[in-house]
Amino acid sequence: MSPNGRQHCRIALVTVLVLSLVLIAIPVSAQGQGRGDGPPPGWGTPPGHDPGDFRPGWADRIIDQMTLEEKVGQLFWTRAYGSHAHEEHSGNQSDYGVDTAAEVVEKYHLGGVLYFAWADNTDHPEQMAELSDGLQDTAIDDTGVPLNLSIDQEGGIVQRLTEPATVLPGNMPLGATGDADLATAQGEVLGQELRASGANTNFAPVVDVNTNPFNPVIGVRSIGASPDLVGDLGTAYTQGMQDAGVSATLKHFPGHGDTDTDSHVDLPAVTYDEDELWETHLAPFQQAIDEADPDAIMTAHIIVQAIDPDLPGTLSPAILDGLLRDEMGYDGVIVTDSLGMGGVDEWDDDEIPVMALEAGADVLLNPPDMDTSYEAVVDAVEEGELSEERIEESVFRILRMKFEQGLFDDPYSAGDDVMDHVGTDENLAVADEIGEKAATVVRNDDDLLPLDADEVEDVLVTGAGGPADALAERIEALGVDATVMPATSSDDEVIAAAEEHDATVASTQSFGIAPPAGQQALIEDLHESDADLVSVAVRNPYDIASFPQIDTYVATYGWQDPSAHGAVDVLFGEVEPTGTLPAAIPDLDAEDEDLYPLGHGLGY
Repeated sequence: MSPNGRQHCRIALVTVLVLSLVLIAIPVSAQGQGRGDGPPPGWGTPPGHDPGDFRPGWADRIIDQMTLEEKVGQLFWTRAYGSHAHEEHSGNQSDYGVDTAAEVVEKYHLGGVLYFAWADNTDHPEQMAELSDGLQDTAIDDTGVPLNLSIDQEGGIVQRLTEPATVLPGNMPLGATGDADLATAQGEVLGQELRASGANTNFAPVVDVNTNPFNPVIGVRSIGASPDLVGDLGTAYTQGMQDAGVSATLKHFPGHGDTDTDSHVDLPAVTYDEDELWETHLAPFQQAIDEADPDAIMTAHIIVQAIDPDLPGTLSPAILDGLLRDEMGYDGVIVTDSLGMGGVDEWDDDEIPVMALEAGADVLLNPPDMDTSYEAVVDAVEEGELSEERIEESVFRILRMKFEQGLFDDPYSAGDDVMDHVGTDENLAVADEIGEKAATVVRNDDDLLPLDADEVEDVLVTGAGGPADALAERIEALGVDATVMPATSSDDEVIAAAEEHDATVASTQSFGIAPPAGQQALIEDLHESDADLVSVAVRNPYDIASFPQIDTYVATYGWQDPSAHGAVDVLFGEVEPTGTLPAAIPDLDAEDEDLYPLGHGLGY
C-alpha cells in the first residue's frame, strides 16, 4: 500500500472507532513524526494541555467500542511465523490453526507480535519492514488499533536482526566503556534501525546487575555488577532509544543478576534481604523510571524470598502491584517475560495468564498455548474471576503507550527507504567505537602488549570458535600474516603451530564462571609452551579465574565483529586501551576475594 493509501486507510478506520461519538473530519499527520506528535485523530487539545498530550477520555472511548474478546486480544503479544504477513507457514498452522501471520493477528485481535529469527521474521530489514506494514494493515482493518511490533534486540549475544543492520557489541562491552554518551548513541542506533524496519517496541535494555559470576543466563547481557554503572548507562540507553521512536523495556524486574539458574529452564530463587534488593537490584530500575520514563518493564520468573517466597515475580501481586506500582511509582506497561519458559511451568497454561493479570501485569507475552491462554482470560472475566474493569485498566495503558509512540499517526516502517536508516556508516561507527573502548587489558605481566606490527610477522589465531575469522581479518588488515587453526585441532597440533609463530591469540568463551575444560587445558598448555600467548575472553570476563597463572589476558565481552576488531586494535596498540572491568573477577581459591576488582584495566 502506498503512503497516501495508508493515510486514507487510517482516516477511515479511526473514524469507525469514534463515529458514534462525533462526526468531524479526521486529520492525518505526515509520516515520520516523533513520539506522540499530534493530537489523537479527531480530538482537539483540551484546556491546560499541549498538542500531543495523551487524553484519557480518548482511550476510554476506544475501549468502549471494543468487544471483550478485542480487549483481551490487546493484552496478548505473541509470535507469528513467516517473512511476510500473508505467507503461509507451517508454524502458524501448528500453533494456531491458521495459515498466515495476518490470520494470527485477526484470530486473536492481537495487541502485538513478537519477532524471532527462528520464526522467519527477521531475515533482512527490508523484508521485516514489509512484514511489519502488512501486519499493521491487518490490525487496523481488524480493530482499528495498531500493533506493538516487538523484538529482543539487546545487542551482543541477543540480536534477532543482524547484518546488514548494525551489529552492536552489547551491554557489558558498553559497561566496560563507562561512557553514558555511547549508551545514548547505542539506544539511538537501535531505535532508528528498528523503527525504520517496522518494529516499535524493543525488549531492552537489560538493567539486571550481574553480581553473580555463576549466572548462566545474564552475564554479558548485563551492563555490569555496579548498580550505579547499570543505572547511569541503562537510563541513557533508554532515553536514546525512546527519543528515536522505539519503546524501551527495562528487564528483568525485580532483577535477574544474582541467580545461578536459567529461568528459561527452571525457577530461580534469590535469598538476599530487602536492603540488598533495594540498594543493588532495584536501584537501576528506579533511576530509569525517575529519569527516563520507560514505556515498559518486563518481569522476571524468579522467586524473591524477601518479598514473596511462594510466587515468581511475574505472578506475584506483592512484586508487581506492591513493589513496582505502589512503592516505586511506576504506571507504565508491565510485560511478562515469555510465558512459555520453564520458570513458570509449575502452573497450568490456563492459570498463568490469569495469575499474571491478578498480579498486575498488562501484557501477556508469547504463551505456549495461545488458544488455552486467550480463552482462560475471556472465561475468567465471564465467570467473575477477573473484572472487565481490570482488563480495561491494562488496555488503557497499552493504548496510551501506542499513542505516545505515535502509532495512531503512523505505525508503518520507512518503506522503500529502510536502508537509508539501517547499517549506515554513522551507526557502524558507533558499534566500532564501543568495541574499541570496551577491550580491557586485564593482565600484561611480561609487557607482551602492545604487539609491534613491524616486528610480529605472523600470528596464530585459535581457541573458541566464532571470532577467529574476524580476529584474523583485522590482524591481516594491519599487514601481519594470520593463520586460523580450528578449535577441533588437537592441543599438540596447536602448540606446535604456536611455537612457530611470533604470537598466538587464543580465545575462550564461558557461559558462567568458567570456560569448558578443553579450552582451559589448551590455554594452560600454551602457557607452558614457548609460545607468546595472548588469552582473549570473548564472552564473560571471568575466564582467567580458571587459569590465573597466565601472563597476558584481554576481555572483549563479545565475539561480534566490532568486539573482535576492537580487541586487535588494542593488542597492536592501534588504540590506547581504556576499557575497565564492569564486574569483578573472583578468586576461585579464596572465598569473597577478587583476582581483579571492578574498575580494573591496564593501559600502555
